[in-house]
Amino acid sequence: MTLKTYPLICTRGVIIFPDQEVVIDVGRPASLAAIENAQDNHGDLICLFSQKRMDLEDPGMDDLYEVGTLCEIRHVRRFDKFIRVKFRGLERVRLKKWVDNGTSDMGEVELIPNQRQDETEEVALVRMIAQAFEQMHPGEKFMSKELMMELSRGVGADVLSDKAVQGFPLATERKQEYLETPGINDRLVMLLQDMEKEKKMSEVEKKINETVKERIDQGQKDYYLREKIHAIKEELGDVAEIDKDVENIRKRLDENPYPEYIKAKVRDELSRYEILPPASGETGVIKAYIDWLMELPWWQVTKDNEDLNDAQKILDEDHYGLEKVKERIMEYLAVKQMTNSLKAPIICLVGPPGVGKTSLARSVARALDRKFVKMSLGGVRDEAEIRGHRRTYLGALPGRIIQGMKKASVVNPVFLIDEIDKMASDYKGDPSSAMLEVLDPEQNSVFSDHYIEENYDLSNVLFIATANYLENIPPALQDRLEIIQLSSYTDAEKVNIAREHLVPKQLKENGLTPEQLHISDDMLLYLVRYYTREAGVRQLERTIAAIARKTVLAILKDGKESITLDKDLVHEWLGNEKTDYGKREEQDQVGTVTGLAYTSFGGDVLQIEATKFEGKGNLVLTGQLGDVMKESASIALDYIRSHAKEFGIDPECFGKLDIHVHVPEGAVPKDGPSAGVTMTTALVSCLSERPVKSNLAMTGEVTLRGNVLPIGGLKEKSLAAHRAGIDTILIPKGNVKDLEDVPQEVKDHIRFVPVATAQEVLKEALV
Repeated sequence: MTLKTYPLICTRGVIIFPDQEVVIDVGRPASLAAIENAQDNHGDLICLFSQKRMDLEDPGMDDLYEVGTLCEIRHVRRFDKFIRVKFRGLERVRLKKWVDNGTSDMGEVELIPNQRQDETEEVALVRMIAQAFEQMHPGEKFMSKELMMELSRGVGADVLSDKAVQGFPLATERKQEYLETPGINDRLVMLLQDMEKEKKMSEVEKKINETVKERIDQGQKDYYLREKIHAIKEELGDVAEIDKDVENIRKRLDENPYPEYIKAKVRDELSRYEILPPASGETGVIKAYIDWLMELPWWQVTKDNEDLNDAQKILDEDHYGLEKVKERIMEYLAVKQMTNSLKAPIICLVGPPGVGKTSLARSVARALDRKFVKMSLGGVRDEAEIRGHRRTYLGALPGRIIQGMKKASVVNPVFLIDEIDKMASDYKGDPSSAMLEVLDPEQNSVFSDHYIEENYDLSNVLFIATANYLENIPPALQDRLEIIQLSSYTDAEKVNIAREHLVPKQLKENGLTPEQLHISDDMLLYLVRYYTREAGVRQLERTIAAIARKTVLAILKDGKESITLDKDLVHEWLGNEKTDYGKREEQDQVGTVTGLAYTSFGGDVLQIEATKFEGKGNLVLTGQLGDVMKESASIALDYIRSHAKEFGIDPECFGKLDIHVHVPEGAVPKDGPSAGVTMTTALVSCLSERPVKSNLAMTGEVTLRGNVLPIGGLKEKSLAAHRAGIDTILIPKGNVKDLEDVPQEVKDHIRFVPVATAQEVLKEALV
């Protein structure tokens, strides 16, 4: 092995093959010194090695490819900061040692001769390469005239394998592989592989170019036709805002990520819009439709509040109590955060008026940091209000759902559907049936509006519906809703809400400071009990607002500095007590029983009275009783007649006496089965002359066999009993599970007695 030493230059991404001439700009000091050294001391011979990384400014031996090229310096042209050198490749060389002799970098190299391999294979490979070149497209950039002449002369295989690859569009690493391969046949095989790959690449590029050309031609054709239409309109004097509108719409389509099917629909409508004269009535219809498609949110989204503690804090700030609803919202947020994707639930808040259903939906939107949209269904009786009108109708519009989404301008708002139980139906259709698709999480991802005609995704919307009466919601619609019951507020909750929310709000709205009006908790409780009668706090807020206004008047007119509210002032400003909640009887009474009722205002107590007098065995019922309540009275009487001896009643008296049952207040309609045990007790007390305990109330449905069945509204009824001073309540055994909903303050003062039969009721109730 013979080693020789030559000056050395490191090149960036340049590979030189034997018999190849390359011009390189040389500017690095070490390289300039190597050029000088080669010219002065080594007969213009120099070695060129390519760097593995082009960004290295001062490479070492490990940073160079091992195989390079021994070259001859053919020509040098000098500039200010660099020299331009023409090199001619001579031989392949392998770098064995890097030498620094102080003048320039030197390389100790070993010459790598070409290796002849199987001659027959060599001839076959040369012939195959020549044929492959003949099949190549003559316009290819690497098909130089020089190469074609070499091929026609029948150049040797060694020269061919180096010449052909010089202009070939190969990566630096691949060219280095050719340089490092001494076997001629091996290089020819590599060349055949790369030519086949290039042939396929050329076919793909040709196909792409044809496709691009077709599109450009179509675009030019469209542009030409549009310009022609524009010129015709100019001649007719029809050029107005239409062209500007069309241009703006096309620009918006191109710049924004609308779904492809919407882009296609808009472009289709635009082509119709352009050819119509401006005076045509159809242009306005098409333009309105395009505007709706463009302005609906298709991709816009707001980021949810990921801080669960912050969301909980917002919900607690805005609403006192309502723990079940808050817990459900927090569950939704937590699961969404865990899974990073979740179909929004359809929550329905059911409860009496004024308990905060609508304002709770606003709080949810604030806690989630989402946009809020409200749609009220009270009195809606037309299906088109939900699904929209067909575009063929004059004045057609999308339904309220799509209108709400446009107003929200994002695809994931909190959407409040208010008063869902107030929908009606008539000859125009049933809107509650149209709501089935909106509120079904499995279907609403492809909601179809008659006006829009394209599917719209509602699955990211958090729908919250509100209703006063669950029974007024159709069963099919109920099945798609997650029902959360909101009961009426307790007196303590109303006082808390008034102190934390209503009083500060009314002080601010009336320009007062907390020092100018003092309302104690006792006075708030007095207002709640004797000036309002409601399940929620609306009337209470109006009452506080009236006090605040009168306070402002007293300060400005009478010169008062501050007001402290007391009963005398309340009577002066608001008049006498407006309401009187039912109260317990002062003494034990015969034929009078305290019953418990559940109304839209919450719970209430009422005395059911029974009396007897000579007659013919008739049962008289008064107090505007509904059919179910009348049936309860008949069942109670029949049960007593069948067990008369057990209760100490003469069976003969039923044919000689008329019995009258009255339920005050007579002007208020009443219905429901839960007065069954109360009527039974009143009738037994009346007929047996035994008094009923005055400190006791009861509720429950009774059967002909005397069984006591469960009822609803236990929380509200127990609150009413607590207000009235009752200390014992008889409840059906089936309602024991509902005691956990009863506030602790009530359970601390009232004894709940579960009963299963009418005999147990009478044993507890009668003195």
